Amino acid sequence: MKWLLRAFEGAGYTAFLLGRAARFWFRKPRMAATAKLMYDSGLKSLPVVAIVAFFSGMILCLQTGLAVARYGETEVLGLVVAQTFAREFGPFMTCIILVGTVVSAYAAEIGTMTVSEETDALRVMSIDPVGYLAAPRVLSLTVMALLLTLCADLVGMLGGSVVASAQLGLPYGIFWDRALESLEGGEWFGLPRDLYGGLLKAALMGYVIAGIGCAQGLRAGGGALGVGRCVRRAVISSIVMILVISYNFSWLIYRAFGDS
Repeated sequence: MKWLLRAFEGAGYTAFLLGRAARFWFRKPRMAATAKLMYDSGLKSLPVVAIVAFFSGMILCLQTGLAVARYGETEVLGLVVAQTFAREFGPFMTCIILVGTVVSAYAAEIGTMTVSEETDALRVMSIDPVGYLAAPRVLSLTVMALLLTLCADLVGMLGGSVVASAQLGLPYGIFWDRALESLEGGEWFGLPRDLYGGLLKAALMGYVIAGIGCAQGLRAGGGALGVGRCVRRAVISSIVMILVISYNFSWLIYRAFGDS
């Protein structure tokens, strides 16, 4: 029962932190700090995201292609790879990578400041740790999760097209024609529904997992061991929330806008 109460307490604190962080974006934005964090959490993660996306697209195309080639339907590979990455795999894979590379770092950095009483020193100087530490991190990861997901979608489809052409004999033109055709429909601000649905999902995931990392860091205690525990809790909680958001957001957007 105690662990359940702690879980609810942590969830409530994280939700409270996310609300306050969003308020600081409009009241006292720290744009210089946010830009630096976007570089650290985004551009430095881009090579990892690109490599994983490229080989994931290759694997997805190869395994799907081996199955559909028996029925002579290799032309559907562009559709399968494009929709899989745009709807689910792009945002899911990107945010899982960001949990390991960025969220864990957020928890460790802020947790170390908390146990060394640096956050208490900020409060003594009338500086809110949420606005000073958490708000720029949450904003930067929200934006970069969206942008990195877009890169992952494109690189994943590129990897799929390479395998489709080199190993399954499907011309690049046919692959990309079917991929782009499958993403048409339900446009919003010029973006097809499958694409903007995945990008919005990625932004929401980035917002939540950044908040989890910062919240765990601000609630750390017990010295170096406490920092290690808060990092572990941040990673586990973030992965669980990615799964929860991935399913529920997909259900919501396709419930609202239909399947076609």
